Amino acid sequence: MNRNQITFVVLLAYLWIMMILLGSIVIETFMIYPNIFHNPPESFETALKFMSVRAPNDFFPPLGFLSWVTGAAAVLLSWPVKSARAWVIASVLMIVGEGLASMTLFWPRNTIMFVEGPAVHSAEFLRQTAQEFQMLHWLRVGFNLASSIFIFTGFLKFYRHMIVAQGAAQPLIERSASPA
Repeated sequence: MNRNQITFVVLLAYLWIMMILLGSIVIETFMIYPNIFHNPPESFETALKFMSVRAPNDFFPPLGFLSWVTGAAAVLLSWPVKSARAWVIASVLMIVGEGLASMTLFWPRNTIMFVEGPAVHSAEFLRQTAQEFQMLHWLRVGFNLASSIFIFTGFLKFYRHMIVAQGAAQPLIERSASPA
């Protein structure tokens, strides 16, 4: 495998991970959250029962970290390709921003709503926290959407570069004889 092929595989893996993250946050937004937040804090109890085996905190942190690792590899490997570089960097910056926003804005609210809950906080405070969580959640959706769009564009830019480089390596007669 040459460097272009390795870069292609890494960019494709990062793109795939970002599409999984985007799809999962969309599912969470439109299927899970309406059930969790329809009547806080009473609906939290039902949500906790439903998520007693596996919960979003089992899924998103490891996959988010994997997106950071593959994103860093994608930046390093695609760096020589100017047309893709900024797109890949922008994607990684967006997903790192999403992760940092999750850690600073959402993890504390998750603790308030689902760990401490009504044993520590009033129902009104829990409702307010739930409302803040839902409003701020659109920030995460935006980060994920932007990151996915950026890596898709960066991947296409790199792929175009790869195709052009392969075409330039062919002798002139083969290029003109090959079908368009």
